[in-house]
Amino acid sequence: MSSNRLVYLPLGGAGEIGMNCYVYGYGPAGKERFIIVDLGVTFPDMDTTPGVDLILPDISWLADKLDRVEAIFITHAHEDHIGALGHLWPKLKKPIYARRFTATLGRLKFEEHGLPVDMIRTVAARPETVEAGPFKVQFVPVSHSIPESAALVIDTPAGRVVHTGDFKLDHAPGVGEPWDDAHFTAVAAERPVKALMCDSTNVFSLHAGRSEASIKEPIRELVSKASGMVVATTFASNVARLKTLAEAARAADRSVCLLGRAMRRMVAAAQESGVLTNFPPTVSPEDALELPRQNLMLLVTGSQGERRAASAQLARGKYLGLEVKAGDLFLFSSKTIPGNEREVLRIVNALSEKDVTVQDDAGGLYHVSGHANRPDLEHVHRLLLPDMLIPMHGEHRHLREHARIGREAGIISSIVTNGTMVDLTGEAPVVVDRIETGRVYLDGTSLVGAMDGVIRDRIRMALNGHVMVTVILDEENDTLGDAWVEISGLAETGRTGALAEVLETDLNEFLAAAPAKLLRDDDKLDEAMRRIVRQVAMEEIGKKPEVTVVVSRLMSE
Repeated sequence: MSSNRLVYLPLGGAGEIGMNCYVYGYGPAGKERFIIVDLGVTFPDMDTTPGVDLILPDISWLADKLDRVEAIFITHAHEDHIGALGHLWPKLKKPIYARRFTATLGRLKFEEHGLPVDMIRTVAARPETVEAGPFKVQFVPVSHSIPESAALVIDTPAGRVVHTGDFKLDHAPGVGEPWDDAHFTAVAAERPVKALMCDSTNVFSLHAGRSEASIKEPIRELVSKASGMVVATTFASNVARLKTLAEAARAADRSVCLLGRAMRRMVAAAQESGVLTNFPPTVSPEDALELPRQNLMLLVTGSQGERRAASAQLARGKYLGLEVKAGDLFLFSSKTIPGNEREVLRIVNALSEKDVTVQDDAGGLYHVSGHANRPDLEHVHRLLLPDMLIPMHGEHRHLREHARIGREAGIISSIVTNGTMVDLTGEAPVVVDRIETGRVYLDGTSLVGAMDGVIRDRIRMALNGHVMVTVILDEENDTLGDAWVEISGLAETGRTGALAEVLETDLNEFLAAAPAKLLRDDDKLDEAMRRIVRQVAMEEIGKKPEVTVVVSRLMSE
C-alpha cells in the first residue's frame, strides 16, 4: 500500500466569500509536493480594519515549504482570486498558470509591482495539460461574470480532483464561453472524479440561474426611455455586462464614456486578449462634455459604494468635469455585496438629493448573478458523480447547506474550513492537521500581520482618542518646566475646563509630590502618569484615552 497521500488545505475562501487560496499536496506525509490554486483578496471596512487597503491570505505556513511548492494556478481574474498575486508572489516565486485573459490582467499587476511578467504562463483550455510535480492540471472553460473563467481538473496518482472555481450555467453569456455539459461529462467519463471542490455562493437560491442574455432587452428598454443622461455602474470585471450596457446606449443613439481606471483597464485587457469584440466606440471625458445629455451614457466604477470610485465622486459633485443633474438616470446593474449596503445607500441618497432617478437591479431585471444556484449545483453533482464533495467559496452556512444537499444525494460530503487539512486518499475526507491561518493587511505599502497589533491599536485610538504627555527631567530628577499634553480625537473641553489644561495641572501636582525613587524609574513613572491621564479624562469627558508618555532626561556636561 502506498505511503503517499493526497491532501487539501484551504487558506482562504472556505468559511468566507473572498480571499480565495487553496493548497493541494501529494506525497509522503510531511514531504508532499504542493500546488496553490488562486491568490485572492478581500476588502476592509472601517469598523474592523480602518485604514487598511486590502486583506490577503496568510501564506506563512508555506514559508518553510517553498522548495516543495511546484506552481500557482489562477482560475479567473476576479480580485478575490487574483488580487493578492502581486503582493504575495515575491514570497513564493513560483510559476503561475492562467488562461489568456486572466494572464493578461496578471501581467499588468506584475508590471505595476516591477515583477517578472514571464513568470505568468498562458495556458489553453483542456486538453492542454500543465505538469507540476505529481500533478497534471487542465483548465476547463466555465461561464461566470468575467471572461475565460475555468474549473481545474487536477490529476494525481491518488485520483482526479475537480476544482470548480466560480461558475454559473449560462448558455449565452454574451462575452466568454458558454457553459457546456459535455465538458464535464467527458471529464467524468475519462476518469472517475474522486473529489469535487465546488462553489457554494448561491446554494440558498432555489430557482435555476438566469442567463446574461435575459437582461439585454430590459436594459435596452430602460435606456431607450431615459430623457436625460444615463449613468450605469456595475463590476468593472463584468465585461459582458459592459457590452450589454454599451449596446443599449448605441441602440438609443447615445455615445459611451468609460469613467474609472478599473473600467478602462478591464475593457482594454478584454480587447487585447481577444475576448471582447465589436464593443461600441467610446468617447473621452473631454469629448463627453460637448455632447447633449440625451445622447450620452457614462459607464462608471463604484457599484459597491467605494468612496474614491467614479460613482461616489459623481454623487458628491463632479468627476473629470462631468456631473449628474435633475432628470438623469443612474442604474445600478449590480447586486450589493452584504456589508456594503451603507456605502451604496450613501450614494443613492446623494443622487436623490440631486433629483436623479436611481434604478437598482429590480429583483434581477437588470442584473444576474455569476454563481450557480442550488438546482445548477445539483446538476453539476449529477454530471460529475464525485466520490466526495467538499464545498468551498462560501460562508460556513453556505458550506453546511451545500454539504447537506450533497449527502442527501448520496455523496460523501465534508465541511472543510480555512486551516483544516484533509486527506482525500481514502473513501472519505479525513482531517489530518489544523493550520493556524490568519490574514495579512496591505496598509499603505506595508504588509502587516493581523496579530501584529497595528490595526488593533488604530481601532483603540479611533474609539478612545489619544493623549501624548511629555515631561523633561534633569539628572537630579527635577522637572525642567511643566509637563505638557497634546490631545487627539477627544473633546477639547471637559466638565471643569479645557481638557489639556486640567490634565497638565493634575500631572504637575503629581510630579511635584512624587518621591525621587519613582522619578528615577521610567517604567513606574510612565505607568503612574498614564493612570492619572485616564482617570482624569474619564472624570472630565467620560473617556479613557490611549496614552503615550515621553520622558526625556537631560544630563549636564
